[in-house]
Formats: sequence, C-alpha cells, structure tokens
Amino acid sequence: MSLQGPIISIEDDEDDQYLIGQAIQRLGVVNEVIFFANGQDALHYFENTQQQPFLILCDINMPLMNGLELRQYINQSEYLRRKSIPFVFLTTAANSQLVRMAYDATVQGFYKKSPSYDGLFHQIKQIIEYWKSCLHPNSPL
Repeated sequence: MSLQGPIISIEDDEDDQYLIGQAIQRLGVVNEVIFFANGQDALHYFENTQQQPFLILCDINMPLMNGLELRQYINQSEYLRRKSIPFVFLTTAANSQLVRMAYDATVQGFYKKSPSYDGLFHQIKQIIEYWKSCLHPNSPL
C-alpha cells in the first residue's frame, strides 16, 4: 500500500462513481481516483501498472467480472497479492451469504452503500482514515 497511490473505485453505476468522487474530493484527499466499470478492466490495470494503489473500493454486481471474481483473481496472483492493496467492498448488494463469501475471499471490509450522500461520505471518510493510519506490509516503518 502506498499512502500516495491512487484510490481505485470499481463501480459500474455512473451516478455512484460521481458521488464517490465527490466524497473523496470533499474530504480533501489528494490521491488520484481511478474508476473502472467492471472487474475485468480493473484486473487488466492491476496486472499492468507499476503504481502501488492505496485502496480498492469495489462494487459486487458488475458486468463482465463481478467483485468477488476480481478478488479471487487477485488472490490467485502472487504478483497482485504481494502488492497488498486493501480491498473493501462498497456495494448495495448485501446479505449474509455475500458477506461470508467476501470475507472468505480475504477482503478487508464490507460496507453496504448508504442510500444518502451524507451517509456515503461518512463511510468513505471512515474507510480512508482507517487505511491512512494502518500499518501495512508495504508501508515504510
């Protein structure tokens, strides 16, 4: 994890992309935010970038490759696992089975997207503040 690296948002809903971007901007976070509309495009980016992303915020239900499938691909790749990018689900799809499947896939958080902008803002603030203060395998000590 790099505190200066980009925040990756994998979200197929353009309205939600906009709200996530606005919340991050309102927080004054200087990290670049990169959006992908599906897991397949995000996976291609992760496999080919030299950047060390700060955080992944991922929806579950998306076309081409959903969030759980993306997480499984990351877990199967030694190169991507070693990047140790915090992976957090931020999704409207939430039930006990999905939460269990997500944690079985070793995600670091699961949030049911708030239906209000203020709620979403506070969720994103909480996630970013946690990861900015958390020690991590790729963090300088």
